[in-house]
Amino acid sequence: MSAADYLSTVRDRDWEQLDSGTLRVAMISLGWWTREQAMPAVDDSEFCETTVVVSSSHEKAEKVAAETPTVEAALTYEEFEAGDATDEYDAVYVCTPNALHLPYAEAAADHGKAILCEKPIEATRERAQALVDATEDVPLMVAYRMQTDPQVRRMRELVADGAIGDPVAVHGNMSQQMLDVVSSDTDQWRLDTDLVGYGATVMDLGIYPINTARFVLDADPVSVTAQMHSEDEAFRDVPDQHAAFTMQFDDGTYAACTASQHGARSGHLRVVGTDGELCLEPTFLGESPQTLTLRVDDKEMEIDDGRRNVFGDEMTQEFDYFADRVLREEPIHPDGDHALVDMRALEAIYEAAETDETVSL
Repeated sequence: MSAADYLSTVRDRDWEQLDSGTLRVAMISLGWWTREQAMPAVDDSEFCETTVVVSSSHEKAEKVAAETPTVEAALTYEEFEAGDATDEYDAVYVCTPNALHLPYAEAAADHGKAILCEKPIEATRERAQALVDATEDVPLMVAYRMQTDPQVRRMRELVADGAIGDPVAVHGNMSQQMLDVVSSDTDQWRLDTDLVGYGATVMDLGIYPINTARFVLDADPVSVTAQMHSEDEAFRDVPDQHAAFTMQFDDGTYAACTASQHGARSGHLRVVGTDGELCLEPTFLGESPQTLTLRVDDKEMEIDDGRRNVFGDEMTQEFDYFADRVLREEPIHPDGDHALVDMRALEAIYEAAETDETVSL
């Protein structure tokens, strides 16, 4: 099949089988990402609605609830853990700091609710394992939004179909000015190793090329190398203001990735094969237009999917995929076991940077 023939068969929501239904979602933590990305995405979704909001104070929860017509209950964290308003929601979206994913996922599981947990699944490999163990009786999905992005799914299918031959190398980058884009507060949790985990940059940004490369290649890393450093005062407590790392995958492919919390806003993913290459750029940061380029035999095809709100589309697709699987009681991917592979890779990357050695997973 030619690339043009392939593209003519593409359906953006190739995973969708649900015809109707609504998954009622409780939003756990009302930071900027939840309020500015997740909740608007749910508003735009076909199969979800926000019915409960949970925050550190009644005042904040009630303020957000007043701005959201579908919300039936505004709770504190303590009230959520105690089991208040469990009849008002079917699933939870956990978007607390990394090291606080575990207690709220445990509480949701105790209440028998499905869980969509933000990436990475927790702050350390051990805590991630505890979360997976605690949620084994309820649906658990980890929010790797790139896996439901139509362009990324096209990359995966083209690689599997041999469009670029055998994969040889992956190049990935994600960078941003965190203190300008996310928060100027140098006391924020992303710079606190007790809350963020092993570090600030690979945990938050480097995870995107790691997980997306795994998905596109349908392969897992077996060894890593890494270098990282922090130079500005704001990053004094974390090892990785800037980072570079390599991975070898179990299919023989190599990946070279970079990430920075103090670099220009930039993201790309390139897969080089024996016969051609695929490049998605810009990616990871929700910038538009996002173009997928296929190059084979000195010929080039560019696919701009026309989206002008990539963040919103990716999040909406993620929530609707979650609802599709939960409401139909079908297996979910990426699940907790999938996320544990990433946690082992993250732990190994930070170990490799500290020891200046190749670390096997």
